[in-house]
Amino acid sequence: MAAAPDLVLDPSLRDWVLFPILLVMILVGILRHYVTQLLQSTPKQQDLLAIREQQALTRGATLRANGKFIPQYSFLSRKQYLTQAFKEGEFLKDKESFLNKDEPKAPANPLAEPGGMDQMMNMLKGNMVMIVPQTLLMSWINFFFSGFILMKLPFPLTIRFKSILQSGVMTRDLDVRWVSSISWYFLCLFGLRSVYDIILGSNNSAGGGMDMGGMGMGMPGGGGGGLPGMQPGQDVYKLHCSEAENIELASHEYLLDEIEDRLLLKYEMY
Repeated sequence: MAAAPDLVLDPSLRDWVLFPILLVMILVGILRHYVTQLLQSTPKQQDLLAIREQQALTRGATLRANGKFIPQYSFLSRKQYLTQAFKEGEFLKDKESFLNKDEPKAPANPLAEPGGMDQMMNMLKGNMVMIVPQTLLMSWINFFFSGFILMKLPFPLTIRFKSILQSGVMTRDLDVRWVSSISWYFLCLFGLRSVYDIILGSNNSAGGGMDMGGMGMGMPGGGGGGLPGMQPGQDVYKLHCSEAENIELASHEYLLDEIEDRLLLKYEMY
C-alpha cells in the first residue's frame, strides 16, 4: 500500500502566520508583565510583632540547619531557649489571648491579616491580566487561522502527540510531526518562559500561565506571600510547637572540631 504523499507548505504561511503568532505571543507576554506591575498595589507594612512571629520559625530552621558550625554549648543553649519559647508562646503576636486559654479562640480570618485583602486583590488582578489576553488571542487564531498547517517538526514522534500538535485538523492520515496553528499557539504559550527570562529577567509576570503549577495565577511564584508552610489563617502556635519538636530531635555534631589539625594534615603534602 502506497504511503500518503507529503505536504508542501506555502512559504507565505511561515511569513504571515507562523512568525506573526510567535511575535504577538512575545509582545503580549511583555505587555502582561508591565500591566501586572502597574496593577499590583504596594503591600502594607507589617507589624513588628507579626514579623517576629514569622521569623521565629526561620530562626529555628536556621539553628537546625547550621548548628554544626557553632560549639555544642552554644547549640544546646539556643536549643533550650527556642524550645521553651516556642512552647510558651513567647514569639506570638497576640500572647495575651494565648495565655487566657479559658476564652474560646475564634478561627483566624485571612482577610483580617495585614495585607490579606491586598494579596487577594493582587491575585485577582493577575488572573484577569492572564485570562483576557489569552481569550482574545485564541479567538483571533481560531477566526483567522483555523485549520492551518504551519510547520513540520524535524524529529520523529509517537502517535500520542497527534492530538497535541494537530488540534483543529481533522485528518487521520497526516504525519504526527505536522503542527497546526492552534497547537503552535499552545506551544508558544508553554514554551516562551526562557525567552521572557532573557528579556525581562527571572522574576517576571509575563509567563503567568506557562508553568502548569502556576496556571492562571498571573504572578511569579503563584502570588503567595509570607514564609513557606505559613498560610493566612493557620494556627501559628501549632507551627511553633511543631518547630519546637523538630529542634528537640535535632542532634549536634561540631563541624569545626579539630579544624586546625585537619587543615594541616590536608596541606602538609604541599
